[in-house]
Amino acid sequence: MNLSELGVFLRSRRARITPAEAGLPSGPRRRVPGLRRDEVAQLAGASVEYYTELERGRGAQPSAQMLAALARALRLDADERDHLFLLAGRALPVAPGTAAHVPPALLTLLDQLGSTPARIMTDLHETVVQNRPAEALLGPPVRDYLHRWFASPASRSIYPAADHPHHSKVLVSDLRAAVARRGPDPEARDLVTRLHRTGPEFVALWETGDVAVRRGERKRINHAELGVLDINCQNLFSEDGRQRLQFFTAPPGSPAVDQLRLLAVIGQQTLSPSRFGHATSP
Repeated sequence: MNLSELGVFLRSRRARITPAEAGLPSGPRRRVPGLRRDEVAQLAGASVEYYTELERGRGAQPSAQMLAALARALRLDADERDHLFLLAGRALPVAPGTAAHVPPALLTLLDQLGSTPARIMTDLHETVVQNRPAEALLGPPVRDYLHRWFASPASRSIYPAADHPHHSKVLVSDLRAAVARRGPDPEARDLVTRLHRTGPEFVALWETGDVAVRRGERKRINHAELGVLDINCQNLFSEDGRQRLQFFTAPPGSPAVDQLRLLAVIGQQTLSPSRFGHATSP
């Protein structure tokens, strides 16, 4: 671990990125050309004091998840992300998950969606980053979502009970496609092994052999204040298929148009951005 060089690298990356590139308002009378320390800390989900210590070459070794969050906040490309991990004395992440690298272009697109609920997920349904409207719609990310879906049925309450069998079927078919695409990947294989232990529902669905990449569909989502939202869910995929930008829109002329408008207000009043996290709903 080279904390001194880590601090120098963080400062240099912070100076080169503008607020607009990071999805933040520029504001008047900025004294620095790039981001402020507090802005990087906000985007990465860290305290200002913690991030300041990192830039000064002090403090404890940052975790892999914190390094991944900093890489996303600073819009690092893959080489820069790897350099950040090496300076911090961490092994390069070889499996996706919450430490997955997100291409800066995908993050920029997420920022430009504005009031549209959207998030970036891995092909194992781990949420890497989500915007404020997505958190207002779906709630905070939940760790190990696929396993919880089958092991703890109470976690499915975000969807009407009548829709649960459909979501289970689609999740398993999508997972089969991801496992095949990844090949001998230990994370995917371990997930399938753990899911087999959750009970007969997953086992029966897995044994059908059905496979289908989840690209888009209509969804009904329960919301505490707005009731049931009947909305469209679409996915845009990265080149390797391991990440997807998922966003939710209202069918034109439907009640969901007004519901999503109200959701934007609710999100602004009560929720803060979730810039990194764990798995959430499918």
